[in-house]
Amino acid sequence: MEELLEIRGLLLANRVTDALQLVEEMTEMGKDDKLNKIFSFGIILLIHLIKQAAEGRSTRSWETSILNAVKQIQRTNRRRKAGGTYFTLAELRETLEDAYESALRQAALEAFEGRYETAELGQMVKQEAIVEQAIALILETEREVS
Repeated sequence: MEELLEIRGLLLANRVTDALQLVEEMTEMGKDDKLNKIFSFGIILLIHLIKQAAEGRSTRSWETSILNAVKQIQRTNRRRKAGGTYFTLAELRETLEDAYESALRQAALEAFEGRYETAELGQMVKQEAIVEQAIALILETEREVS
């Protein structure tokens, strides 16, 4: 709210360039917030996909976590009024690839009752396949919603 009042003051003072710069900063802050949310939900999504791939099984709890994470990623990425999305497919993929190591570490604690170290679990699954599966789920469910 403070920023909006500052923008108003700048516009009233005819300092349009300064107001536009502040708008740009606010836009970046908003996009960063959305990216952080997608990163967090991406970790949850990837954890369960890694566990599924490594253990060769699934549970209702994992399925629910996967669907919830996918839904939250889609909600965060959807532009409400303008339509479309905030992040491109390439940006989503990059974010999921960035989240993968965190997800793998957590999955190592959970999969096989924590018997394997992160590196050992990492050798049981293929990162590229897991990330592509995550992308496919996000896009598939997105199409169903549209």
